[in-house]
Amino acid sequence: MSIHDQEIQFELRQNILLHDQTVRPLPGIGNQEYLLCLLEQLIESVHRVRFISAIKRRRISPLRADPNSGLFHPLKAAIIAESANDIDEACWLVFLFVHFGKHKNGGWRYSREVYGRLGGNARWSWREVRADVAGFRQWLDQNQATLKRPGAGFGNHRKYESFGANNAAGTGSVVESYVDWVNSFGSHQRMFQTAREQTDGSRGAAFNFLYSSMKRVRRFGRLARFDYLAMLGKLELTPIEPDSAYLVEATGPYAGAKLLFGEISDSIVARRRLDALLAELNGSLNVGFQVLEDALCNWAKSPGRFEPFRS
Repeated sequence: MSIHDQEIQFELRQNILLHDQTVRPLPGIGNQEYLLCLLEQLIESVHRVRFISAIKRRRISPLRADPNSGLFHPLKAAIIAESANDIDEACWLVFLFVHFGKHKNGGWRYSREVYGRLGGNARWSWREVRADVAGFRQWLDQNQATLKRPGAGFGNHRKYESFGANNAAGTGSVVESYVDWVNSFGSHQRMFQTAREQTDGSRGAAFNFLYSSMKRVRRFGRLARFDYLAMLGKLELTPIEPDSAYLVEATGPYAGAKLLFGEISDSIVARRRLDALLAELNGSLNVGFQVLEDALCNWAKSPGRFEPFRS
């Protein structure tokens, strides 16, 4: 662990113990191994959140936006699109990043090959997909065998998804519902403007408006919506950020919160209470809900032994 991380860990340890002693007991960290593991997961999550800010400050090779290159990276491609003032394309690339995820062996192959139409100069860009969703679904249907060949797959958070072009739960329907969602506002930018106009304009309220609205996108449950919108905020495509961990629909972070606060009940009331308790804890740690949500989810998988869940 670097000196900088040791300093972060020391501060987090002091703050979480102070919270435990003076604000609200945290039974889950009574075991010192559990406390140390949670601190390490918090640091890992801080790294993941700060990674986006770091890459935005660096010079990014154009190859990162070229789906014909093995260097293609959907988030770096989104940053390049945003720098060209193409917000629609940037948001579309973030959508592909979340929908396909990163496979532990194949990396970004699914995003790269769909976006690049399996090679050549043509692209399934936002403009092309929006103009011809039927054509996109037909292309997807015709290229199933090539796309699904061994060596890649959906990312860990999307492992139950499929390339299906015509079934209700496949990628074709997911993409069409995403296009319909954005089209209901006119564009991504108009959607963000509406979120501000329909709320008090705060980053948290705008996030919640979009989170609720995005329910119409097929196969985008609580985690996918949270990840997609949080990434838009981290990339500064729109000024939003979660002001809650959205535990009512959660699994992993909910299990972590239950362990931390010693909650037993699985009721909706209990979930809402845990959301409020996490907001209270964030007031002490000041790490943000993206960090808390991610760290608690991973901590719940292995509370006594640190595991770097990076895939």
